[in-house]
Amino acid sequence: MNKLCAQFSFKQHNSSMYNAPANGLAEAFNKTLCNILKKVLWACRTTFRTPTQATPYSLVYGVEAVLPLECQIPSLRIAIQEGLSNEDNVRLCLEELKALDEKRFEAQQRLECYQA
Repeated sequence: MNKLCAQFSFKQHNSSMYNAPANGLAEAFNKTLCNILKKVLWACRTTFRTPTQATPYSLVYGVEAVLPLECQIPSLRIAIQEGLSNEDNVRLCLEELKALDEKRFEAQQRLECYQA
């Protein structure tokens, strides 16, 4: 192994094997970091962008994101969604999908104008 490392100019470093109690701090940090990154990504995806005049989330899914707070405090949007019959809900979903392409096209045009 030493000859191979010398031939390709690799530096070899030795480390201790996995030890769960010793790696507990690293695992806790990784968990905290992942939770923070999830929140940052959610904020980025649901923030209104000036160039496209929309949120990235709405451009992907065709509707604005339902915030966790809206599920706890009844909003008009949630009340309307819950009061729909299954057929009406399916019809509205199809209409939203048809409108999504147009919304993306308009966002692309706004982005091009903004960049120009």
